[in-house]
Amino acid sequence: MPGIKDATAVVGIGQTPFAKQLPESEKTLACRAILAALDDAGIAPSEVDGLASYTMEETDEVEVAKAVGLGDLTFFSKVGYGGGGSCATVAHLAAAVATGQATVGVAWRSRKRGSGPRPWKNTAVQLPTPAQWTRPFGLLRPADEIGMLARRYMHEYGATRDHLFNVALACRNRANQNPAAMMYERPLTREMYMTSRWISEPLCLFDNCLETDGALACVIVSAERARDCRQRPVYVHSAAQGLPAQHHGMVNYWNDDPLTGPAWTAARHLWKHADFTPDDVDVAQIYDAFTPLIPLSLEGYGFCGRGEGAAYTEGGALEIGGRLPLNTGGGGLSEAYVHGFNLINEGVKQLRGTSTAQVPGAATCLVTAGEGVPTSAILLRN
Repeated sequence: MPGIKDATAVVGIGQTPFAKQLPESEKTLACRAILAALDDAGIAPSEVDGLASYTMEETDEVEVAKAVGLGDLTFFSKVGYGGGGSCATVAHLAAAVATGQATVGVAWRSRKRGSGPRPWKNTAVQLPTPAQWTRPFGLLRPADEIGMLARRYMHEYGATRDHLFNVALACRNRANQNPAAMMYERPLTREMYMTSRWISEPLCLFDNCLETDGALACVIVSAERARDCRQRPVYVHSAAQGLPAQHHGMVNYWNDDPLTGPAWTAARHLWKHADFTPDDVDVAQIYDAFTPLIPLSLEGYGFCGRGEGAAYTEGGALEIGGRLPLNTGGGGLSEAYVHGFNLINEGVKQLRGTSTAQVPGAATCLVTAGEGVPTSAILLRN
């Protein structure tokens, strides 16, 4: 999408508290996050004319617009695939603003996963075609499906649980610095990790994201207008979505190679329209619903070669001061799991210089959505 390169910027971010259970409805949480983001930008709700969210979002545009007091909407979209849609909401608004379809866009996600139901428990709903080949045979939850991918990755490339621990530890260390994180001041040790209960072998408790109630939002305007907003602009440099041929969510059964997931497709498009490369990324916010997604994404987005993602995590590579500081707010593993939207806001904080685990001099940031499902990614710069 060469037409959007640095043409728009994120100028406001907002979020609610994160917790296992919050009393407010998803609609209320959504409205609070949106109002916080607009206030952060110094923009009145009546100026908003574009919205983007997920198909899984329970609160629709009409309800949000009425409750928050938005103006006439000239652009609104929803992106599918849960965690794969996070960065695409920003991409859609960036394209809309860059082409004049909207002037002030708001993307958001509100979710009560901590206190709400699990989608796979509803046995009355007809399974989509791919799930008919997996769920009746025991691959019921996303953890089961990613567990199968992780086992194959371990078998083919020698990855170990120590490599997965490196990911969990880096995210937990950053959450320990973040007062808004659910795992704030709750350290993780190797012994805790290695002796924790299995969720879906080889994935233990700490390989899985949190169950969270909460909401987040961000505001996108043109680069020209961004210069007059309250906060330092963070420019949307490049954006991409990725859905590989013959894709089968999570397990990639029908792909030529199950370990070459949607990240590889999104990455080719993302870097094609960027002025910098993986070597130039100062900090990354990589979708971490499960720890194995990090080494798979490191390979897909070109930070290392095929099969080298596990070894990449060694030697503190993902910590502050390492080769690629990762998920500096704590990520889905240790800050909150709201389908990856907190990774977007954390990327903005890094480039503003306001993160609780600030990478010195950070000027470029990769943010990714869920690997394993049709995905999306954005490159941000200041």
